[in-house]
Amino acid sequence: MRLSLKHYGFAWVTFGFFFISLVGHWVFGWFAYVNEQHAHAQAISMGEFFVELMRDTLENWQSEFLQLLWQVAGLAMLLYVGSPQSKEGDDRMEAKIDYILQAIDPDHAEGVLKEIDEHYAGRHTDSRYVAMLHAESRGRHP
Repeated sequence: MRLSLKHYGFAWVTFGFFFISLVGHWVFGWFAYVNEQHAHAQAISMGEFFVELMRDTLENWQSEFLQLLWQVAGLAMLLYVGSPQSKEGDDRMEAKIDYILQAIDPDHAEGVLKEIDEHYAGRHTDSRYVAMLHAESRGRHP
């Protein structure tokens, strides 16, 4: 449980803000509905309130949350999977380093580059893999 809170803290805080704002929207929506019904001398109906509440909630969801969700989650996903825009700087840097390695030691460069590529193929972002590497470097096995 503690690990979950630590690793997903931002998500929990975001969920908390979302939940508080949703409940606040519903509570204040109820007060506004009751005031409106009293102003027009009409009966308070949970069915009518629920329809208005869901309409207003979905309008807000569509205009704000889905847009923001796509911008944050979609861009993070594209960065994680390595879209061309997110890898532009890394690819350029890697090409320069490969060129330098091949210029310094042309006989062994291809073997070293292949070994490095196999060793780090997508694993440098995996915390479990990094922990395993640290344990191996200390002579322990996870």
